[in-house]
Amino acid sequence: MKREWSLFAGLAVVLLVATLLAVAVPGAVSAPEDDVRRGFLQIRDVTVSHGQVGGETVPLTVETRVQHDGGPSENVSVLFRAVGSQSGLVEATRSVDVGTVEGEREVPVTANLTVPRRGGYRIQTVVYADGRRYDEGETEVGGVGTLTPEYAQTTVDFHRFAGGADAQPSVEYRIERAGEDTTTLNVSTYLTNNGDTPSEEVRLTLKARQADSNIVAAERTVRVGQIQPGTTANPSTTLTVPAEYNYYLDATLWKDGVIVTSTRAAANLDPSETISVNETRREVGLRVEDFERGDGAGGAPDRERPGTPVSEEGPGFTAALTLVALLAIALGLARRGGSRD
Repeated sequence: MKREWSLFAGLAVVLLVATLLAVAVPGAVSAPEDDVRRGFLQIRDVTVSHGQVGGETVPLTVETRVQHDGGPSENVSVLFRAVGSQSGLVEATRSVDVGTVEGEREVPVTANLTVPRRGGYRIQTVVYADGRRYDEGETEVGGVGTLTPEYAQTTVDFHRFAGGADAQPSVEYRIERAGEDTTTLNVSTYLTNNGDTPSEEVRLTLKARQADSNIVAAERTVRVGQIQPGTTANPSTTLTVPAEYNYYLDATLWKDGVIVTSTRAAANLDPSETISVNETRREVGLRVEDFERGDGAGGAPDRERPGTPVSEEGPGFTAALTLVALLAIALGLARRGGSRD
C-alpha cells in the first residue's frame, strides 16, 4: 500500500512540475508551430536574354524565380547549365549561392552564361537546399548563331521593294556608253537607314562579276557617309566591262572594315541569252583576254567625296604578266638557236 502511495505521489509531482512549466513557459510542452516546418522550394519561371554579342561567343543572362513556402530553408543554391541542343555537351555552368530563405515569397536568382555563338541551347536550372535537390527546370534557346555581332550591327540596309519575285531590284543599272569592245554601266543602289539616329560612316563596294566564269570584270568603292534616320540614299558609280557578256552586279556594304550586308542583281549584256540571280551557271565560249585589267570606269576616279568612288580595281591578266610571257618565249628561241649552232 505504501508503495502504491509512493507511485501516486511521484505522478502528482510530475504533473505539478508540468503545470508549473506550462504556466511559466508558454508553449514549452505544446506541439511545434508552423514556422519550424521544413521549407519547400519550387522553380516558377525562367527567362533568358543576351548581352553584347561577340564574334565567337554570346553572354546569356538567365533569371529564375524560386517560390519558397514553409519554414526557413538554409544553404539554398541554384545551379545553371547551358547544354548544346545538337551536341548534348555542357558549354557553360554556374552555381549561385542564395543563403537562407524564409517566409512565403518568390526569390529572383540571376546568372550569366557565356556560350559559343552557334546553334541552340537547353538552359537547365536546379535548386538545392542543404545539398538536397528540390526542383529543376529547363528552357530552350534557339538561333544563337544568327545573332549579329556588335561590331557588324548597323541600322542601314539595302532597301527591299515589295512585289516578291517581280519586285524592283535593290541594285539597278543603265547603259551609259556602249562601245565595240566595252560597255560602261551606271550602277546604283538604295540604302535605307531604319534606325532613329544618323547612321555610322558606311561605304559601298560594287563589282561586275562575269556570270559563267565568276571573273570580276570591274570594281569600284563608293563612300556613302552618314544616312539620316528614316531616309534612303542612292549612291551610284560607273563600271566599264567587256561587251556582250552577262554579269552579276554584287553590292557589298562595309562599316569600319567589316561587311555588314550584301545583295546581287543581274546585268544581261549578251543579246543571245539572259541570266537571273537564282539560275544555275553553265559553260560558254569565254575569252579570258576580254577581262584584262582596266580602269573599270573608263577613266581616272574622282577624288573622294560622299557618293563618289574612292578606289577602283579590275581583275584579269596584267601587262607585267604579258611581258614575262614574251621574255620567256624569246629566251626559249635564243636557246634553241644556240643549240643548233
